[in-house]
Amino acid sequence: MDRLFQPPDLGLDDLAVIGEINQTRECLASVLRVPKRWDGGLRRTTQARAIQGSNSIEGYTVSDQDAAAAVEGELPLAADERTWAEIIGYRRVLTYVLSIATEPGLTVDESMLRSMHFMLSEHELAKSPGRYRTAPIYVHDDRADRNVYEGPEPERVPGLVRSLVRDLGNTDAEATVRGAMAHLNLVMIHPFRDGNGRMARALQTMVLAQDQVLEPTFSSIDEWLGHNTDDYCAVLAAAGGRGWHPERDTRMWIQFNLRAHHMQAQTLQRRFEEAERLWTLIDLLVSEHQLPDRTADALFDALLGLRVTRPSYVKRTEVEERTATRDLAQLVQSGLLQPHGQTRARYYVAGAPLAEMMAENRKQRQPLIDPYPSLVGEIRAAAAQVGRLR
Repeated sequence: MDRLFQPPDLGLDDLAVIGEINQTRECLASVLRVPKRWDGGLRRTTQARAIQGSNSIEGYTVSDQDAAAAVEGELPLAADERTWAEIIGYRRVLTYVLSIATEPGLTVDESMLRSMHFMLSEHELAKSPGRYRTAPIYVHDDRADRNVYEGPEPERVPGLVRSLVRDLGNTDAEATVRGAMAHLNLVMIHPFRDGNGRMARALQTMVLAQDQVLEPTFSSIDEWLGHNTDDYCAVLAAAGGRGWHPERDTRMWIQFNLRAHHMQAQTLQRRFEEAERLWTLIDLLVSEHQLPDRTADALFDALLGLRVTRPSYVKRTEVEERTATRDLAQLVQSGLLQPHGQTRARYYVAGAPLAEMMAENRKQRQPLIDPYPSLVGEIRAAAAQVGRLR
């Protein structure tokens, strides 16, 4: 069997961080076990942010509204055709992962990985969707105008992928560590002509979701990685050493992932708490303006910074088109929503009262706790050292 990158021996500090992550995830899971009025809205926005984050790393940037539109199956407001095709491709893969990850006895194999890659890239057949690459491959840093990584020889790819899926069957290791190593090995093998980063992140989400501690939708760290792209690329450079070097130490990579899980879990915990407060305020607004109770969901979406459309409102509330039109008109008249566009292209965003509520809510946020305060500096120094290698 081909040798892969191996997990490091964990220190007491790493084990403590894992304990804190698992404790927070258990708390989040216990909250979700009791149905909440806000959980549907947070599921949609969490999936949208994961899609947005993973694609932004590859240079495909979309707005919050367009990312949410992808989840809802609606058309984008601003994304160009190529970007939108990439966004929809990753939405297909992530939806597949979230749907099947917790199936009893599920085994991730080569066929599944190749099928996921086809879902990701089927809109561009020139990228050989679902097929391993047959030529050398390089990762190019456009800013530095140089190749920063060379994948292993193409003839080694099938054997390396087989080793990877074999290792996925080792369920004795901690899920966050297994997911991080699956991510690292797939992105370093670089088995496909394109989409390797997004495939690696989707595979990590699959491994995490199989742990079944927290719902699959809330298991991804794609959002956090998307907000920390430079450090993510730096730690990959430090781990890989500009080529296929599975003998290299992976401790810094594991700590980077544990840090991401820790910070993402804190972010989700804060959002859950804010959602509870916001729904209390929404109830007051619905009562004050004598609105139908069903309008609360649209107000919550607007508070999250999302656009509200009549088709999505009809879908969620299961009311007739005329009733939806009347409800939305009432929300506009009350000043709670602001309309944009005309007829079929019309959508609604938060009005002034909702914007003020969100601004006040943000003021109450406490800074996140960094479990590895010196790690980012260490990563950047290590990446700079690798960059000087010739």
